[in-house]
Amino acid sequence: MEKEEKLIRTINRRFNKGVVEYGLIDEGDKILVGLSGGKDSLALLELLAERSRIYKPRFSVVAAHVAMTNIAYESDTDYLRTFAEALGVPFVRYETSFDPSTDTRKSPCFLCSWNRRKALFTLAKEQGCNKIALGHHQDDILETLLMNMTFQGAISTMPPRLVMRKFDMTIIRPLCLVHEAELAELAQIRGYQKQVKNCPYEHDSHRADMKSVLKALEQMNPEARYSLWSSMANIQEDLLPVRIDRSY
Repeated sequence: MEKEEKLIRTINRRFNKGVVEYGLIDEGDKILVGLSGGKDSLALLELLAERSRIYKPRFSVVAAHVAMTNIAYESDTDYLRTFAEALGVPFVRYETSFDPSTDTRKSPCFLCSWNRRKALFTLAKEQGCNKIALGHHQDDILETLLMNMTFQGAISTMPPRLVMRKFDMTIIRPLCLVHEAELAELAQIRGYQKQVKNCPYEHDSHRADMKSVLKALEQMNPEARYSLWSSMANIQEDLLPVRIDRSY
């Protein structure tokens, strides 16, 4: 019991630190939570619902599940609705789909993710929300950093707070400082119900490879994840390659 309480305290501390440090919540916010049914989104909804009742600034939460009809991801909508309503959070479900043949330049994973995101923007507007909360944790963000450096040649990732001016919406990631392993333990303690996921494109993603890379780095240095995180705010430009313009 003491171990469980320590874990929950750790998650709450990291969650609240992320919210405050990156200015994720403001007075009067109405936040749409993308509830996929995975452990991360269930934990996010639970943590946000709890914070909305206890702390200032005051805000409200709506849970939204986007069902992609052409992907074999079997979600138990009744379970998700019951889970949300038990937390005092209204629940909405939205169906959409995508055709991977319409843009062969993009991977099916990208197209699926983009269409889910568009559906969340639509739902957020319909529900009068000004922010969308996604369940990406620290591991997701660091893996994306490594992927972008390796495959895109860019130092970039999914930021804790992203203002989408084109859509008049802000995306927040309140689990940005929480570790995936901690969320997996929480899911066991809470008894979160797993959804059935049989995505035909899942093996096309490099994310699983980057999980292995992050684990390997942590084996070399147990503090590696914190060093990687700090490096994003500690870019020493004078110690990086700079092209010299010799066109004159």
